[in-house]
Amino acid sequence: MTSMNRSAIRIATLVLLAVLFLAINLFSNIVFRSAQVDLTQSRLFTLSQGTENVLKKIDEPITLKFFYSESLATDFPQVRAYANRVRDLLEEIRDRSHGKIVLEVVDPEPFSEQEDLAMSLGLKGARTTEGEVIYFGLVGTNLVDGIEAIPFFTDERQQYLEYDVTRLIQNLSRPKKPVLGIVTNIPLDTGSGGLMAAMRGQSQPFAIYQELQNRFEINFLEQKFVKVPADVDVLMIAHPKQLDQETLYAIDQFVMRGGRVLAFVDPHSEVSLTAGPDGQPVQGYTEASDLAPLLKDWGVDYDTKHIVGDRDLAMRVQTGLDARRQTSDYVLWLSVPKAEFDQNDIVTSSIDHINLGTAGVLKPAANATTRFTPLFWSSKDAETYDLDYVKAGHTPDELLNAFKPTGETYVLAARVSGPLKSAFSAAPALPVEDETKRSDAMDKPDAFVAQTKADANIIVVADSDILDDRFWTQPSGDGNDRTLVPFADNAKFILSAIDNLMGSDDLISLRARERVDRPFVVVDNLRREAERKFLTEQERLKAKITETEQRLAALQTEGAGAGQAAGVDPSDPHAQEEIAQFRAELLQSRKALRDVQRNLRRDIDRLATEVRFANVALMPILVAIVALGIAIFRHRRRKARAGKGA
Repeated sequence: MTSMNRSAIRIATLVLLAVLFLAINLFSNIVFRSAQVDLTQSRLFTLSQGTENVLKKIDEPITLKFFYSESLATDFPQVRAYANRVRDLLEEIRDRSHGKIVLEVVDPEPFSEQEDLAMSLGLKGARTTEGEVIYFGLVGTNLVDGIEAIPFFTDERQQYLEYDVTRLIQNLSRPKKPVLGIVTNIPLDTGSGGLMAAMRGQSQPFAIYQELQNRFEINFLEQKFVKVPADVDVLMIAHPKQLDQETLYAIDQFVMRGGRVLAFVDPHSEVSLTAGPDGQPVQGYTEASDLAPLLKDWGVDYDTKHIVGDRDLAMRVQTGLDARRQTSDYVLWLSVPKAEFDQNDIVTSSIDHINLGTAGVLKPAANATTRFTPLFWSSKDAETYDLDYVKAGHTPDELLNAFKPTGETYVLAARVSGPLKSAFSAAPALPVEDETKRSDAMDKPDAFVAQTKADANIIVVADSDILDDRFWTQPSGDGNDRTLVPFADNAKFILSAIDNLMGSDDLISLRARERVDRPFVVVDNLRREAERKFLTEQERLKAKITETEQRLAALQTEGAGAGQAAGVDPSDPHAQEEIAQFRAELLQSRKALRDVQRNLRRDIDRLATEVRFANVALMPILVAIVALGIAIFRHRRRKARAGKGA
């Protein structure tokens, strides 16, 4: 075979390989376009079963318009990366909907009709330093007149991405929202300013109320009623004032007839005590709430006189009492982590953490017919405080120094299920004054039902501060661009609980997704331990300094007095030596105190440095060493083979 023939064969082979490569790529793009492998631990890029269920229930087509200023976002890699993730999710949802979802991607260029459309649909743009406006939102419409929008995909809500999109689709796919009845003495719809602030146009509704509005049709029930409306699917009782017998009977019969209840009771509600614009709590506020005798009948023993304190779950709060340490652990405010949640309950199986304030204690009642299942609880590094002691206003450090854990865990929220008997023996008679004021149109009490036909389903939480904005959200932006960014899963838990009680599990798995970021548990534990040692040593040194100062002052005073009264010379060498000794001891104690305060974070900083080194440098170094070792091994093996061949 000639060299020319060999060259022709090589060229033909290269051409065939190139054609084969192109053919394989075209075939892969067509056949495997929707194929994917999700290797992330939290399955971030796999649709949840809840989304699959929602897509199966769509009866009429829904159009999703994804507005993304792609041409303007080229200089913002974080936005581009998130936008790619959003687009991938939307395309996956479209492909899994079997034609029920129509996806349109719109690039609203400046001064274009698409930009005008984005603005008219209520999308919010993010202004760049050059004055350009980037749109990054979603609008969904159905065949009727329904319209839902996500004004802007904020980076802070990445963990809620699938939930936000699927909720939008579900709201468009059903004819009406489910009805949530609310009984509360907390101004959820007006904020801490109450009705007066609302009349002045200054109301700021609770963030949880806005979340509830997006998901449900809200029906506020007055705190004195004789019947729960028939269209109410779930009744949320959130820290009510003391309810009369007729109202308690109405709630009891709602449960007897299969109604579901989510109840928040609190022995010391800080959200109720929040000052409004005038510096005072809302008129008619209630510090404590209870649902006796219903709770006892439901199988719940609720302690109204004690507050849970937990050193391990304590939230960090701003104190400002010490220039060197601006924050401290507050054992009465709890940040409950994933480890303290029931992993077998669909509502709490994957909650990351929630924040509570001055929470009470729940226990199963004796001789109950129901099943009492704790949903989340304290750690074992906990104790209970008498309510009067809590109201005395002790500082975080005072609470820490006096802390004496019992080694027990305390239930903070529980699910009650099973057969129930009514807490009443018959329908109570209405008071005479109510009978005379009642009109013909007024609902009459429900006919008495003695027990449930099916198992009851009730969730009770021994805290109302879980509803407070400051425990789970942080404001971002100003004016019309102001958004509330969640830093805890309080709303996730509440909405998941209501969805579950309504019999809709479709969205539960979406809200139950784990966060991408993970807390540095070892660092947090080391910080807590170091601070405990710091507090003990600091108190000891402060006491020693105070004692030394008092002894020094007394010696100087006695020396001066003795010199005047008895002619003793105050400059006596022995007296001066003792004074000098006390001064040296005082200086040494003050230096030791400064050393303790300066070295408080030494171990924490060292560990943080080691963690950063392991994440940033150690793994690349190990990979480089392994690669170098493989290269040396291969080189030596080739060299050995060459030596044998020679």
